[in-house]
Amino acid sequence: MKAVIQRVCSASVVVEGEVVGEIGQGILVLLGVEKGDDEAKASWLAEKIISLRIFGDDSDKMNLSLRDVGGSLLAVSQFTLAGNCAKGRRPSFDSAAPPEEGRRLYDHFVQAVRAKGVATATGIFQADMRVSLVNDGPVTFILER
Repeated sequence: MKAVIQRVCSASVVVEGEVVGEIGQGILVLLGVEKGDDEAKASWLAEKIISLRIFGDDSDKMNLSLRDVGGSLLAVSQFTLAGNCAKGRRPSFDSAAPPEEGRRLYDHFVQAVRAKGVATATGIFQADMRVSLVNDGPVTFILER
């Protein structure tokens, strides 16, 4: 399971011209589910992301977590994170989880975040989405489990 996380001032997802998910200060998560991923990985990633100290304290040091600042999380499924560009000119998605499994684990990740009391918005799984964000920093990390 791979996640690209970005600290944001705001972020939103639009599908077919309508905003389906939107947050203010918080973290935008682009989540890619791969073959062999499971609930334990999704739960670990959820806890890791909401606990990472990537927000500035009074001294402007990264010392506060999403929980500490009362921020929100926007989760967007992105199977292309499982893409392999090592050979040829077209990415291979052989390592991506099948759609049913990807949806199940994406939903598990979202529920794990919500269970921790974090306000969570989402995109729509397998939809053609327009993701907008105002990156804060920029601060971006790649996490894998």
